[in-house]
Parts: sequence; structure tokens; C-alpha cells
Amino acid sequence: MSIQLNAEQFKDRVFDYENNREWNYKGDLPAIIDFYADWCGPCKMVSPILDDLSKEYEGKMYVYKVNTDEEVEVASVFGIQSIPSLLFIPVNDEPRMALGALPKQQIVKIMNEVLNVQ
Repeated sequence: MSIQLNAEQFKDRVFDYENNREWNYKGDLPAIIDFYADWCGPCKMVSPILDDLSKEYEGKMYVYKVNTDEEVEVASVFGIQSIPSLLFIPVNDEPRMALGALPKQQIVKIMNEVLNVQ
């Protein structure tokens, strides 16, 4: 299941943007962060796909969700201007952003290429 994060949890589990200028992922597994809002139709299409992937790849990666209406600070740190936006975070590399309601096969392709999750 996807894990909902508020700003404090984000700083604890993903990246402490208040104390670090350089990207420094805190997680032990690759992650996908779904930046969404409850009113967003395309976000509602992506959400069940990410829930399925979180179960399918349990123990291999994390799937986090950040509500951009509630966590404005986190969204602004990452320059989120359109939703859904998916941030793919490898353990030891720079994160990559993908915009829009991507189909499952495209999300899996990015997971394989960027996160090295098989």
C-alpha cells in the first residue's frame, strides 16, 4: 500500500530539505513519490496503479504519496506545478520527475531504468 507523507515524515524518510541543499535521499530502498490532490481526476487514475505496484514490489521499493493541497511546502520545494507528478528516487543517484497520468507499463519501464527495480 502507498504510504501517505506529511512534511515532517517526508524530511525523516526522504529528504531533509530544510537542512540540506544537496540532494541526499534518506531511504534504504528506491522510491516513487506521487504528488497528487484529491480533486485531480488523472491522479485518481494513477493511484490504483501505484497501489498495485507497491504490493507487487513490496520489499524492493517504497511508494509514497504527498497531497499537494495539504503539503504546499513539500510541493514547492520540488517545483510541482502540475499533478500528477511522479518523482522516481534511486538509492544512490539523482531523482527524476515524470509528469502526467502515466500508464502502468510506462511506470514499470521507468522503475526498471531509473530505480533498477525488476
